Amino acid sequence: MSYVVEMLNIRKEFPGIVANDNITLTLKKGEIHALLGENGAGKSTLMGVLFGMYQPEQGVVKVHGKEVHITNPNVANRLGIGMVHQHFKLVDNFTVTENIILGSEPLKGMVLDIDKAAKRIEELSKYYGLNVDPHAKIEEISVGMQQRVEILKMLYRNADVLILDEPTAVLTPVEIEELMKIMRNLINEGKSIIIITHKLKEIKAVADRCTVIRRGKGIGTVNVAEASEASLAEMMVGRHVSFKVDKKESTPLEVVLKIDSLSVKNNRKVMGLKDFSLEVRAGEIVGIAGVEGNGQTELIEAITGLRKAESGSIQIDGNEISSLPVRERLEKGMSHIPEDRHKRGLVLDYTLQENMVLQIYNKKPFSKNGILNKKAMKTYTQNILTNFDVRSGEGAVSIARTLSGGNQQKAIIGRELELDPKLLICVQPTRGLDVGSIEYIHKRIVEHRDKGNAVLLVSLELDEILQLSDRIAIVNNGELVGVVNAAETNENEVGLMMAGVAKEKSL
Repeated sequence: MSYVVEMLNIRKEFPGIVANDNITLTLKKGEIHALLGENGAGKSTLMGVLFGMYQPEQGVVKVHGKEVHITNPNVANRLGIGMVHQHFKLVDNFTVTENIILGSEPLKGMVLDIDKAAKRIEELSKYYGLNVDPHAKIEEISVGMQQRVEILKMLYRNADVLILDEPTAVLTPVEIEELMKIMRNLINEGKSIIIITHKLKEIKAVADRCTVIRRGKGIGTVNVAEASEASLAEMMVGRHVSFKVDKKESTPLEVVLKIDSLSVKNNRKVMGLKDFSLEVRAGEIVGIAGVEGNGQTELIEAITGLRKAESGSIQIDGNEISSLPVRERLEKGMSHIPEDRHKRGLVLDYTLQENMVLQIYNKKPFSKNGILNKKAMKTYTQNILTNFDVRSGEGAVSIARTLSGGNQQKAIIGRELELDPKLLICVQPTRGLDVGSIEYIHKRIVEHRDKGNAVLLVSLELDEILQLSDRIAIVNNGELVGVVNAAETNENEVGLMMAGVAKEKSL
């Protein structure tokens, strides 16, 4: 059997953690090979070794049967290995073409030959069905398009082995379909792909073989066609995982959040949310369903104080909050798990303990007379990290940036739930989490509801909305299409409403 890549008995250590403990992974020519594992299992690290970002303490890497030493990403590129990272590495105010040629600029004599590059990029884009405009600026294109730019960057450098790190974590369902198509096109053209993921549905849909790692150790490699989602989940987590949310019927009490005729402008200065009204009661979870970009962001930012409302009213417990500053809204008992964990959720260069007290560092026991009490912060943080199984190299003093995306997410959710808010606003709470963590987070959100609190949930995962919510409000084009009871609806009906088809009124 000839392999394009062989990673044999790889060991990689960081301070306080063995990220990869004697792991072996082989990639056949023309296959899509999934690398499956929980958050922080060591998947990105293993691929970082292959891409030359890390040097292993032990083990051998072979490319086309020859042993190689990949000392940095440029060496990887020369060997035909490319990687799309989970958080893209693009320059926002450069064009697609400028981003793609960075570091390997084509010269005509001494002058940069942009036109020649743009032409080749256009050809590549057509050939692989990527539909990317070489002249568009990065800041003006969707996240899904940015990802295609990253894929083009590898193809432009003639990569044969493509590593995709959590490629679907930031995509809408339609974009995920498109990406699968693109991956199949790449394979048909003789490329080989390693996809890092923890989404079982996608592995079943697109991968040939799957290697599972758990807590840094290799668990095994299986043929995907012969494995079930449940068996893959068990290999990944080490126990049986339930895909159903276990909750009793809700008993809604008084109204906690009341939104009345709210209108909010979007970034393009037009109304992104129009005349929107909704109530969320104590003891219920209200889900907001809609295709991305239909007013969800404007709604949440208006409630949390990150964006000004043009008109309408937002009340918590009968108090108007629409003109209050953010901190005063939090004081009224609101917590927010934001959509973008890097921009809004964490200060990446702070430690975890600094991040865990961001809203309350000015209160006892965390500070006195303006001086921080590090010991109290540490104890408080350690408790959150333990409860939410947040894995980090150095515990409370780890820098937030060093955690895997899923562990960053768990830390944020832990922080917000620890405040025991009357109103919990969750936006994409399980984005980037593995099945074991999702099961735990869902349980905690339901518990929070059962303690008599209100939960407003925004998610692009229709499954999650249907499973977690008691009532579902559907938005389309910034307007409320209707509200349905979760127990009395299904994916089909909600899907139609998301497309703007109002529910038939029964006479």
